[in-house]
Amino acid sequence: MPALAASTSSLPAAPPRGGADGSPAATARSSLNLLRSLARARRADLSHRALLLFRTLHSSPSGPAAPPHFSLPAALSAAAFLAALPEGRQLHALAAKLALAPAHTVVANSLVHLYASCGLPGEAVALFRRIPRRTLVSWNTAVDALAGNGDHLAALDLFREMQREGRTDLAPDAYTVQSVLGACAGAGALSLGLYAHALLLRELGAAATGAPVSRDALINNSLVDLYGKCGAVDLARQVFDRMPARDLASWNAMVLALANHGRVRDSLDLFDRMTRAENVAPNAITFVAVLSACNHGGLVEEGRRYFAAMVSEYGIRPRIEHYGCMVDILARAGLIEEALDVVAGMDCRPDSIIWRSLLDACCKRNAGLELSEAMAKMALDVPDDAVSGVYVLLSRVYASAQRWNDVGMIRRLMSEEGFKKEPGFSSIEMDGSVHQFVAGDTSHPQSEEIYEKLDEIQQRLTSAGYKPDLSEAPMVADADRTKGATLRLHSERLAISFGLLNATHGAPIRILKNLRVCKDCHTISKLISKIYDVEIIVRDRIRFHHFKDGSCSCKDYW
Repeated sequence: MPALAASTSSLPAAPPRGGADGSPAATARSSLNLLRSLARARRADLSHRALLLFRTLHSSPSGPAAPPHFSLPAALSAAAFLAALPEGRQLHALAAKLALAPAHTVVANSLVHLYASCGLPGEAVALFRRIPRRTLVSWNTAVDALAGNGDHLAALDLFREMQREGRTDLAPDAYTVQSVLGACAGAGALSLGLYAHALLLRELGAAATGAPVSRDALINNSLVDLYGKCGAVDLARQVFDRMPARDLASWNAMVLALANHGRVRDSLDLFDRMTRAENVAPNAITFVAVLSACNHGGLVEEGRRYFAAMVSEYGIRPRIEHYGCMVDILARAGLIEEALDVVAGMDCRPDSIIWRSLLDACCKRNAGLELSEAMAKMALDVPDDAVSGVYVLLSRVYASAQRWNDVGMIRRLMSEEGFKKEPGFSSIEMDGSVHQFVAGDTSHPQSEEIYEKLDEIQQRLTSAGYKPDLSEAPMVADADRTKGATLRLHSERLAISFGLLNATHGAPIRILKNLRVCKDCHTISKLISKIYDVEIIVRDRIRFHHFKDGSCSCKDYW
């Protein structure tokens, strides 16, 4: 393992051969205990020492001081904490050479965790599949590998597969459910999240859904996060209020959940209670939540005040996220010059998100082509993977100005440069299954019924006086009829149609989008909520929209 050939001068000395009582067994136990202690410390310097100690113990001519099936998991744990992929691959090679991977379950589980920690969930699950005797720990590690790396639907599929095994020794425990809660939160899968909550209640003997499952703040925080991200903010508040013990993360999760659902005043009141009545000191994450609340509510003066208090009262140095919130608060209120002053006073380099925020504000506020083009240039000058988003925003500026030739130019430029607009999708959970749609999707088994329902919806919208907003139609559309048709096929409309076909009467339709909702879809969602007497809850990239009785919780400010 050449990558570990660093100086070992500061490494805790390994016990001498023969140990304190002169026996090799004592040496092995002492060495192994030291290695495990270093690996479990969860500190970068000690994890590195653990790897160096492992190298020392296994490079002796007389053989390893500790059995490798005991020492390898500790070394792999240290490598996972460091996300040290090269060293981890060397350990994997050693395990394979010793016939311990994937045959030895504990070693294989440690390797699954390693690859997950290094951002390689595909390799983690592939190795998991090869473990001959998979235990509950094996399944938990694999589910967490997917959930922790953002592949929420795959994590839930793997959880279902685990349950189909039907083995009593695979009954989900608190660790399983912790990962499943995270996956449900990410996927917006409320019914599965309720099921996971019920599993916790059964596991820990709590009384009823909504009650705290234990004094474990981490689990209860996960429930607050789950319900907040699944559009059930009242359930999130119920769990929060009943928690017997709260930590700072509890307050942060609840303040942010209320903010994201448009309950701005509740969010800020909770922050005031936290800092004044409960004497809980906020941190940088708290102020991201508070400034987000101000942003969603368009509270410019409050945003200025909280930003100033963060620095002067709490001594928190602003991060890029705080500047981003403040710039967005000002720019969306039309105070673009003041927003630019904030950017000029930043003690860190503005990222492309800040410039895109300004560009978006220019677009919505019709700030003029010259300023919009300047913001686009600044955004493109910052190295970023989301260059296509800048082009899309600039194309909307040109579309709003009816400059369709420039819209076409942007489209050609994106094609020539190899940039692609991030594909939008919308998902909806129904009876424990998550259904995902893209624009113009025809792959769903109910496609024929979905499009028939969509035709019905369109007719009723037209009768109600709806006229499409063509400003955000695709760049390639060159006639009003074509633009209107493409808007009609947006993914959230397919999801709404599916929901109207399948949801229980009176139940909300909950939709998750990976992009911001467009103006036209926002308009028709309000109309549909009134025409069909249904609540539609949409979680887009930025916030939640609760459509009910023809209006939206965002008050048309998003």
